[in-house]
Amino acid sequence: MSNIAYFPKPHIDQRPGKRERTKTANRQAILDAAREVFGELGYDAATVRDIIRRTGLASGTFYNYYKSKEEVFEALADDGARRFRPLLRAESEKAVDFPSFLRGAMLAYFDFLAKEQESWRIDRPSSEPIPHARSSPELAAVFDEVREAFARVLAHDNAPPVDLDYLTSACIAIARELGDKMLERRPVDTAGAADFAVRLILGGVPALPKL
Repeated sequence: MSNIAYFPKPHIDQRPGKRERTKTANRQAILDAAREVFGELGYDAATVRDIIRRTGLASGTFYNYYKSKEEVFEALADDGARRFRPLLRAESEKAVDFPSFLRGAMLAYFDFLAKEQESWRIDRPSSEPIPHARSSPELAAVFDEVREAFARVLAHDNAPPVDLDYLTSACIAIARELGDKMLERRPVDTAGAADFAVRLILGGVPALPKL
C-alpha cells in the first residue's frame, strides 16, 4: 500500500468547460456591445434591441443573461468596480497617512473614470447625464476597501475617532459627483478634480483654490 503514494496522480483538467466558456464569452459580448451602444446613442436613447443587434446573438440568448438595459448597465458598473479595486488597494498599501491616501485614491478614481468614459462619451454631448448604478456586492466591496483604508491611516495618524461609515460615504459621494461634473468639461482635468476634492475634504471651503 505504501507504493500508492508514489503513483502519479491522474491529470485533471481545471479549465472551465465549454459551456462555461460560452457563457463567459456571451456575457462579455453583451457588455462590449452595450458599452459601444451607450457611447454612440446615449444611455437614454439606447434600447435592448440595439445592444442585441451589435452582439450578433439571438434575443433569447441576451435574455438568458440580462432582463433589461438597466441590468446591463449595472453589470458594466460592477465590472468597473471589480477592476478599480486593485488600484484602490495599491493606493492604500503605499499611503503613509490620511492625506496621502485620500489624494492617491481620488486621483486614481478620476483617472480610471476618465479612461472608462472616454469611449462612451467621445460622440456624446458633454452635458448628457450619466446614470448611476444601484448598490451591488462589487460596489459594496469598494466601500469596504475605502473604509478599511481610512481606518488604517487614521489610526496611523493617531486621529480622534470618527464615524467611518459617514466619512466613507461622504468621500465617495464627493468623488462621484465631482467625477460626473469633471466628465462634462473639456478638457477633462483629472488632476484638478482630485486637488479640489482633497482640499474640500481636508480644509473645507476656505482651503479651495480661488478663481
